Amino acid sequence: MIILGIDPGYAIIGYGVLEYSNNHFKVLGYGAITTKAGTPFNKRLEIIYRELDLIMTHYKPDVMAIEKLFYNTNAKTVIDVAQARGVIVLTAQLHGLEIAEYTPLQVKQSVVGYGRAEKKQVQEMMRIMLKFDEIPKPDDTADALAMAICHAHTSGSLVGKLKKYY
Repeated sequence: MIILGIDPGYAIIGYGVLEYSNNHFKVLGYGAITTKAGTPFNKRLEIIYRELDLIMTHYKPDVMAIEKLFYNTNAKTVIDVAQARGVIVLTAQLHGLEIAEYTPLQVKQSVVGYGRAEKKQVQEMMRIMLKFDEIPKPDDTADALAMAICHAHTSGSLVGKLKKYY
């Protein structure tokens, strides 16, 4: 199974592509789609779509795992991220991908074993689990790889199978 993990945003969208087979991970690619501040927002959404379309066309993932959106204190930011997330989800839909959503708590629990783990702990686990010399940068990339690992761990579990029926 090829999993595309996404850490959604509109300035930086982290992505990580993993092949998961027999409880082993092979890193196929990772990085970030970036859009510059000051660029008209509609153009930023277009850039996200075009770059993600290229990534999906190149890696041909079976599934996209993406972070569920949660509201913090800045309503404008959450609305902008929601719009970018909509473009991301639509792009995956157009590519015929299964779409799985996970909360930050689920991802931390899956990769660190503790749902309240610190961001640095998640990043260090990505370095260890994927045998990197250094923590993947930017941080959004490590988060996207963690999202993909979370899906791999969840999709093979009984809980992951039950989610399909509810």
